[in-house]
Amino acid sequence: MSLNLKDHLRGVPDFPKPGILFYDIGSLLAHGPAWQQTIQELSAIVEENRPDFLLAIESRGFLVAAPLAAQLSIGLVMARKKGKLPGKIASIDYALEYGHDTIEIQRDVFSAGARVLILDDLLATGGTANATISLARQMGAEVTGAAFIIELAFLNGRAKLDVPIHSLLSYDE
Repeated sequence: MSLNLKDHLRGVPDFPKPGILFYDIGSLLAHGPAWQQTIQELSAIVEENRPDFLLAIESRGFLVAAPLAAQLSIGLVMARKKGKLPGKIASIDYALEYGHDTIEIQRDVFSAGARVLILDDLLATGGTANATISLARQMGAEVTGAAFIIELAFLNGRAKLDVPIHSLLSYDE
């Protein structure tokens, strides 16, 4: 029996600031059958793309990618905020709606030519996902696509990404 995953998401108005409706996956994670269905649906997307690695975006992307990587016996690489990873790193600065940020990946986690699928919980404006795709490519990876639980279609983040996009749920407002 298939569940309506939207029934297991909670919209939190005015978080983290007034005028923002935050889509919280905490209630989805807390419902075992809904979370299991989410992982099963994402698993089919990942298998279709046949990546060598899942490149998970900090921090909720880690929650999404970890069970998938384990289930499918593929590598998991973390894209983290500046200063969170040890060793040699590659980094990229990118623009946010209000300011700038930096995302980093460890340099020695995959080799040139590796097939990589980007994973995160949410696609909003596309800035972080686009930066992660660019950084993976700078490291020689072939980015096969990007997958998200939720897409905020009204923010048109999809238009910033030049890879196939997969989202389980879409919101138009």
